[in-house]
Amino acid sequence: MGLLFDQFAQSHPSTRALIPFKYFVAAILLFVPLMAAQTTADQKLSANDLVRRVIANELRMQDQDHSHWMYHLETVKAGVKETKIVAGTKDGSLALLIARNDHPLTDDQLKQEEQRMNSFIHDQAEQQKQKRAAQEDGAKTKQLLSMLPDAFVFSYEQGNGDSGETVTLDFKPNPGFHPSTREAHVFHEMEGKLTLNRKEDRLAEMNGRLMHDVKFGGGILGHLDQGGTFDVRQDRVGADYWEITRLKVNMKGKALFFKTIGVEQDETRSHFQQIPDTVTLAQAGDLLLKEVARH
Repeated sequence: MGLLFDQFAQSHPSTRALIPFKYFVAAILLFVPLMAAQTTADQKLSANDLVRRVIANELRMQDQDHSHWMYHLETVKAGVKETKIVAGTKDGSLALLIARNDHPLTDDQLKQEEQRMNSFIHDQAEQQKQKRAAQEDGAKTKQLLSMLPDAFVFSYEQGNGDSGETVTLDFKPNPGFHPSTREAHVFHEMEGKLTLNRKEDRLAEMNGRLMHDVKFGGGILGHLDQGGTFDVRQDRVGADYWEITRLKVNMKGKALFFKTIGVEQDETRSHFQQIPDTVTLAQAGDLLLKEVARH
């Protein structure tokens, strides 16, 4: 999952510190069955305690899962839709562009994509750069997930707290919480809805809206505008695996020296296939080319 956000951060370096939700949605998650008694017990839990339990499970799963997957990634930016195939390995992730606006690349364009992919396969410096970025994102993911139960006040949506496999909670900033990082500060200014799969103790969906302008350095270093939104959805895509399947972000603001920030992501992932843990980057490249040939 990290490649999706790594690519965005690399192409938008000035906005990386201003988009904490990318870390939140970047967590690698694994389904673990729970006893039916737990669902009954959560009827007695406060909304915040239920969130705390789910977050504890998500963090545990993040540490335990080491599986690797290939999937299709569709992104829409400035009216242009791009389709890529992504494969993750123990040595990093590869992405191969295969279509624009649902039109397959020409043979020459595909050849250029293959050359770019092969350059990465043989560039250890770029691989290490990608790995460092993934490690940084993983650490911030854990930090923000851990912060979630304390940073917000959760409440059961009316008529949605008694039964059912999923439950939707409203959330708003906890005035007694004091964020210690820039990412946490932006995250804490959100309010919205959080949907949990309480049968499986999983985060299913989160929709948030920035309620106020968020200023950095008193506004000198930049700000994000009130009204920015993000929507993220997670689904079980395999027998024992959950992944982010939908991510939509719309944020605007100003950076240092009044440079306009436009943080827009509209991404969908599908066609998940698990690949062996022993696959190398070169072998992953072959898998991507075979997948292209199938289409």
